[in-house]
Amino acid sequence: MIANLRRSMLFVPGSNAAMLSNTYIYGADSLMFDLEDSVAHAEKDTARMLVFNALQAPMYKNIEKVVRVNALDSEFGIKDLNAVVRGGVDIVRLPKTDSAEDVHQMEAVIEQIEKDCGREVGSTMMMAAVESAKGIVNANEIANSSKRIIAIALGAEDYVQNLKTKRDRNGDGIELLFARCTMLHAARAAGIKVYDAVFSDVNNEEGFLREASLIKKLGFDGKSLINPRQIELLHNLYAPTQEEVDFANKVVAAYEEGRRKGLGVISLNGKMIDGPLVDQAMLVLERAKSGIKE
Repeated sequence: MIANLRRSMLFVPGSNAAMLSNTYIYGADSLMFDLEDSVAHAEKDTARMLVFNALQAPMYKNIEKVVRVNALDSEFGIKDLNAVVRGGVDIVRLPKTDSAEDVHQMEAVIEQIEKDCGREVGSTMMMAAVESAKGIVNANEIANSSKRIIAIALGAEDYVQNLKTKRDRNGDGIELLFARCTMLHAARAAGIKVYDAVFSDVNNEEGFLREASLIKKLGFDGKSLINPRQIELLHNLYAPTQEEVDFANKVVAAYEEGRRKGLGVISLNGKMIDGPLVDQAMLVLERAKSGIKE
């Protein structure tokens, strides 16, 4: 199941059996089972088995399931892919993607596994996490590297370390502004979605909201999260107001009426309705399905 609305992607450590058994209750748009950084070396094999079983659990049937696997050049990468593709993952998240070649190599392995296990070829989607200066420079080629790539996502901790700086825990994010804008433009040019990095200070609600407000203003589709408490905060931030919903409904209604009448120019209250305005209205209505801001 691929989510149309992916405001929140909640990381779930693959080695944490308790979290794997109940994370569906929190209402995240997407769950991201992690086999990479959050799993200790000694627990990699156990985590892989736990995630394989979770992917097939009935309670996760109607929730989008993403798995962040280990890199292909590690001792765990191919084992991870074999388990999650056979387990029915919706999206494989590539870690530390530096180039289109990284995508092509993992795509080739995924395709072979699909053929071997009888899964429809091309049904496993991919999300590329960009976590380095090299990856940011190559963001355009990564975003356009494969039809399986439905999104790119920023991995901020490795990126700022690569830049020899550190995260701004107040949420202002000046150190990430270039990376965010670069990835946003690459994603939109490629016609895919783009997601922001985690805000790891779970007790700093003010900083989280400041950062989340910034990425929403920039145009990001959503954000990776590490704590269920952040879900409601993020969803409320992305929720439209009743006034925005009412205007969006008027825009769509006027546009559809104008098309029925064959009008060359469609207007609402003296303002021309064009494609971008309709697209924005449709986005507002899509987000409104999950709630309206009070």
